[in-house]
Amino acid sequence: MIPNILSIAGSDPSGGAGIQADIKAISANGGYAMAAITALTVQNTCGVRDARLMAPDLVAAQVTAVFDDIRVDAVKIGMLGDAAIVRAVAEVLAGRDVPVVLDPVMVAKGGDRLLAAEAVAALRDRMVPQATIITPNLPEAADLLDRPEARDRAEMETQARALLHLGCGAVLLKGGHLGGTDSPDLFLSPDGAHWLEGPRLPTANTHGTGCTLSAALATQLALCGQARPAIDATKAYIQGAIRGADGLCVGRGHGPTDNFFAFRG
Repeated sequence: MIPNILSIAGSDPSGGAGIQADIKAISANGGYAMAAITALTVQNTCGVRDARLMAPDLVAAQVTAVFDDIRVDAVKIGMLGDAAIVRAVAEVLAGRDVPVVLDPVMVAKGGDRLLAAEAVAALRDRMVPQATIITPNLPEAADLLDRPEARDRAEMETQARALLHLGCGAVLLKGGHLGGTDSPDLFLSPDGAHWLEGPRLPTANTHGTGCTLSAALATQLALCGQARPAIDATKAYIQGAIRGADGLCVGRGHGPTDNFFAFRG
């Protein structure tokens, strides 16, 4: 069965992040990609120039239209933009028996804020408890918990446990912001902690890595039906996408990862 994966996120016209990255990652991992747009951004690899949010009822209507007609095997949630859209998405997904991967997108790679500060509380209180797995990086975890960013593995585990207590099913805390030669991620569920090891790959082309990872994870969850093998497959995929990033020639800033690295050999 080819799983149908719905991404709820913003659009990136440069193609490296957002809906565009999600569609590529879902397709590369063997899923059929669908999309509900939450925002139109004006951005490229050098940064975000502008963003216009969709009306919350229009976002909810897009999601409802998909569910009314199509079997949805998993949902990936990315940029939501403001508290009203957070609430609209939470309401339209409430009660639906489908895995939800939440990437709490707050700040773009270039430092531009993509989630209004007042919406963080809505995300934490309304969306996180509905998520099967949340996939924050270290700055996003710190923002959700209102505490300093983790600087080592011990603090990563402490913050992952605090995030789990917010009500989500599991946490994949990404450790790419740690210093050093390694880039470890921590998967924490009620069953325990699992470290995913990996080398830090020498490239500046990491635009859209969070979007790509969460979309791939939603697809793998639909395919595997279990979190651990889905997490392991996703870690291998994102490492391959980052490793292949320098083979692309896209933009003058933080270029995108190569979602289709496996097809290029």
